[in-house]
Amino acid sequence: PSSSSSSSSGPIPKPLPLTPEGTPPNFQPPHPALCFHIHATSQRARYTTVHLPHGPVPTPVFMPVGTKGTLKGLTPMDVTGSNALNNQIILANTYHLALQPGTELVRDVGTAIRGEVVGKGDEGGLHEFMGWDRNILTDSGGFQMVSLLKLAEITEEGVTFENPFLDRGEEIGICERDGQEQAYPDETVKNNKKRSAGQSLSAPTINNNTSQYDYTDKNNEQLQQSDHQYPKTKSQRMLLRPEDSIYHQNNIGSDIIMALDDVVSSTADDRIRFEIATYRTLRWLDRCHAAHRRPHDQNLFPIVQGGLDTSPGGLRDICLAGFRLRDEKAPGYAIGGLAGGESKDDFWRVVHHCCCALPDTKPRYLMGVGYPLDLVVCTALGVDMYDCVYPTRTARFGVALVDGETPGTLRLKSHHCAEDYRVIMKGCGCVACSDGNGDGDGGGYTRARLHAMLKNDNPLAVSLVTHHNLAYMMELTRRMREAIKKDAYGDFARSFVRDQFRGKDNGGQDVPTWVKDALAAAGIPLDK
Repeated sequence: PSSSSSSSSGPIPKPLPLTPEGTPPNFQPPHPALCFHIHATSQRARYTTVHLPHGPVPTPVFMPVGTKGTLKGLTPMDVTGSNALNNQIILANTYHLALQPGTELVRDVGTAIRGEVVGKGDEGGLHEFMGWDRNILTDSGGFQMVSLLKLAEITEEGVTFENPFLDRGEEIGICERDGQEQAYPDETVKNNKKRSAGQSLSAPTINNNTSQYDYTDKNNEQLQQSDHQYPKTKSQRMLLRPEDSIYHQNNIGSDIIMALDDVVSSTADDRIRFEIATYRTLRWLDRCHAAHRRPHDQNLFPIVQGGLDTSPGGLRDICLAGFRLRDEKAPGYAIGGLAGGESKDDFWRVVHHCCCALPDTKPRYLMGVGYPLDLVVCTALGVDMYDCVYPTRTARFGVALVDGETPGTLRLKSHHCAEDYRVIMKGCGCVACSDGNGDGDGGGYTRARLHAMLKNDNPLAVSLVTHHNLAYMMELTRRMREAIKKDAYGDFARSFVRDQFRGKDNGGQDVPTWVKDALAAAGIPLDK
């Protein structure tokens, strides 16, 4: 892995010191909730373990997305009890959990279950709320600045959203703070069914000069208090500030939390807006650090922004330089602002640029990326962690992930599957393709049966395809780790790419130029 060169053909640096597999974690300051062990490297690809409060996470890893604390169509037992899945970390979304059901409810669930006084015992958080004893990563809510852009207004103070769940006239709780109306929950009205709509999100009053506010520890302590009597107002607008994002993520209790960043669509044509967002991301990171009340058991990752500008001294470099000044506070880093419709050539160059500049001794997380080909290429460039809704969302449309020619999918609703008595993918250990014990030894549902079930909107079929798609992603990352352990990742990547792109002479598609260029930059020429 490289930490010195960002050129597309820079030299591969000398190997890093390696830690044997199975080495116990040594949690110590300045990052007492994360220990990072690199076990093997193969060119820039690396096999590591990220030790977190709820157990070890081997990487490269794909994190399934459970936006509101659940993987649609699966229970936690479906995930932890299956050898084919058995993933150690999932993702949840701060913005959506803050809206419904409210992060205070999530925070207090453990004490309520144990019959303890709320606020006086250990916080349960999302782990107890959803019955999940493994690791959780939460997004900060920054992505909603793009996905909900039509509902958002972004200022230095934070991002103001039109509440998509409120009908006009519904009530949210507010209180007075720093001379403005702030929406923090009235703990005396927990049974109000409308309460979650404005949980800990600011009311519409916005002051563009609020960057001069002093967000002191005294103000942060106010976020933790629950014995105030708050008035009520009517509003459909809510402000999510860096302080609010961290407050919610502290309530959720996720093992990795993300700083609130100013996210701009990668396809936007507005240099000034990207520049504002880059510098604001650094300022907001400082506010996130100041608001973070659980650094002893939650890891706060900054997110590299800067659009598609990888020029020397450009916006990505400016953001990375700012992070280097704050490196001691960062247990790991995320690469954001991608997978939004930009060209694949721009995509891989930004990933490569960031991986070369980020420290080798900390995990690297590429946000919102989940196409299998992208994982193979970006792992070659030095990425460790990924998340995306793609495998689970595409399953709900009856599309299964399979090995073979691009795009690597099987449309089970297609008439071609109506009389196809094979399973989705031979050798897969998921419950759709086998007896569910993870060894792929037979049994399972035929494509014809799944076709009929999907055509009749049978929810079981969606659950089965979801299980298969996640099992496919887990197996892909296992194969990637094994290849790195053997220092054979180049051979693995070449084989995967040639399997997807057989070439026009063989009735398939040629390998895209961006794939060739990206792998070449990683020291993996395809013509070898």
